[in-house]
Amino acid sequence: MTLFSALGLIEPLSRAVATEGYTTPTPIQVAAIPHLLAGRDVLGVAQTGTGKTAAFALPILQHLTSKPRRAAPKSARTLILTPTRELAIQIGEGFATYGRNLPIKRTVIFGGVGQNPQVQSMARGVDVLVATPGRLLDLMEQGFVRLDSVEVFVLDEADRMLDMGFIRDVRKIAARLPAERQNLLFSATMPAAVAELAAGLMNKDCARVEVAPPATTVERVEQRVLFVDRADKRNLLVGLLKDTAISRAIVFTRTKHAANRVAEQLQKSGVTADAIHGNKSQSARQRALSDFKDGRVRALVATDIAARGIDVDGISHVINFELPNEPESYVHRIGRTARAGAEGIALSLCDADEVAYLKAIERITRIPVTVDDGHDWHAEGVARLYASPKGGRSAPAGRPAANSGHRRPSRGR
Repeated sequence: MTLFSALGLIEPLSRAVATEGYTTPTPIQVAAIPHLLAGRDVLGVAQTGTGKTAAFALPILQHLTSKPRRAAPKSARTLILTPTRELAIQIGEGFATYGRNLPIKRTVIFGGVGQNPQVQSMARGVDVLVATPGRLLDLMEQGFVRLDSVEVFVLDEADRMLDMGFIRDVRKIAARLPAERQNLLFSATMPAAVAELAAGLMNKDCARVEVAPPATTVERVEQRVLFVDRADKRNLLVGLLKDTAISRAIVFTRTKHAANRVAEQLQKSGVTADAIHGNKSQSARQRALSDFKDGRVRALVATDIAARGIDVDGISHVINFELPNEPESYVHRIGRTARAGAEGIALSLCDADEVAYLKAIERITRIPVTVDDGHDWHAEGVARLYASPKGGRSAPAGRPAANSGHRRPSRGR
């Protein structure tokens, strides 16, 4: 077993890691940190929740400390590009945590808020700049940010950059970077467009580290599907959240409107809940995330894009109120639990229109989802549709059925 003490980190970083209670690095940290300390480019294929932030933050902080110099005005020595505001904020917090014993200047730039504080924070230059592409390009075009002295460039969540249409912006930003630099690219998946982007950014001596294929995270999560008529979904969700074992849950919807409706329904039912999505103001999103982290909100209702940047420990359950129409999104969703080697539970509420989505999910994960038919709102018609070859692959024989201990009440039907 590798310990952090064996990775060659300087004392202030080792002390910061120890203060956080970490002694054993995650696989991505073991694989990436030695290459990064040696100055090599790294292409990392790993999902969120695997310890990626520390994997690049610790070597970057060591580089900045071992080669101390003052950043030029409006410039940064390190640039980390990330697709969402929430993830940018959390990466910035990671650098603050691991760099607590070092004289490192850092700032975070993202849209949705006034730019003046961000402009002021860049005026004298920083060691570490974490940014989303759109706001960074805006400030560059206005002359408030220069990238000609960047020594280390990190592109995080590259596949999500692609999904959100940011690849063109990333190319514009990369074109303004110095030719001589260290490059780090992390992506949960490696579609052709991301591979092409990586080929244009990385040096030939690039080290590729791949430690967490999607199935690895999926296998750590206990997955259950609850068949239900669409009209009964909200009642089922409220019933599930009466279980105190669900201590902190993310509830996923496909649309922003649905996220708002579900959060309101939960609040009316006595469940502390809030919604987080792209139409919320940045201050509202940060407040909801802070309340969720601190336990003031038990259920955070989110859309896929908003939730990609949520990195919160102790999420006991992920509940798919609506199944995603892209099976890859399911893997990202349930990865919000089972963080950093822990285990978690994912519950999916599946109506008749979503059976095809469920079958597509099972094909990509190669793991059948356990059917829970013991809840109050079980829809046998949906279950039969799922088991029918007409709807796709039939259900595996002998599948266990988890029993929640509740039976469906008589409703006069």
